[in-house]
Amino acid sequence: MIGAIAGDIIGSIHEGADTKTKQFPLFGPHNWFTDDTVLTIAVADWILHGTDLVDCLHDYFHRYPQVGYGGSFIQWAVRRLREPYNSWGNGAAMRVSPVGFAFDTLADVMQHAERTAAVTHDHPEGIRGAQATAVAIFLARTGSDKPAIKQHIEETFGYDLSEPLDSIRETYTFDVSCQGSVPQSIVAFLEATDFEDAIRNAVSLGGDADTMACIAGGIAQAFWGVPGGIEKRALELLDDHLRGVVQKFNKRFIGQESQKDNGTVHPK
Repeated sequence: MIGAIAGDIIGSIHEGADTKTKQFPLFGPHNWFTDDTVLTIAVADWILHGTDLVDCLHDYFHRYPQVGYGGSFIQWAVRRLREPYNSWGNGAAMRVSPVGFAFDTLADVMQHAERTAAVTHDHPEGIRGAQATAVAIFLARTGSDKPAIKQHIEETFGYDLSEPLDSIRETYTFDVSCQGSVPQSIVAFLEATDFEDAIRNAVSLGGDADTMACIAGGIAQAFWGVPGGIEKRALELLDDHLRGVVQKFNKRFIGQESQKDNGTVHPK
């Protein structure tokens, strides 16, 4: 999941900036983790320890209250509500990457992706976005090539992944819905040549950059691994608690795969 976290951090300064280029520094003095990272790590913590997911999300919100959560999530977490709020937002997809790495069958990935979404984002589009993201990660890490990933996502979830990134970029605007950002984030991965290129592709669409780079980054990690320099910098920007959960999750579920090629092109 460090790929998703790196995508969030890299994209953080581009959210709402209408960035329409792939030429930008990956890290600068103002790059920082957002709610995407915090809730991704909350899901990883839940998987590791088997705690109540709602309580886990609430607790992470209260521990990190100022990192850019959506308004509906803030109201839900501040009041420690137990019921979901029927959201179709991409918050369901942004936090799901640990599911794609932790479970060993497609059925389990589908089930747990739905579970992580439905505690807040119980709208069908919210669940679909989370499942599509987690399944893409699962397929990428278990040996599927890009055409097979594309075909499976299109046939299973009904997303159209055929529009080229250059065409999307021309008219794309800020969109926080799953249906308006998850397919585009997957295309950013599909057209990429390596992990870094996937992040640059996602940011360059000029949309919800941190979340789209988070989604693309999780899939790209599963396919290529994360270059050591990017992983090192992303981990440095986390506090001790967040970094500790990531390292424990990596040790249990990923091992050394997060740097499996150190940024070179995947052999597929």
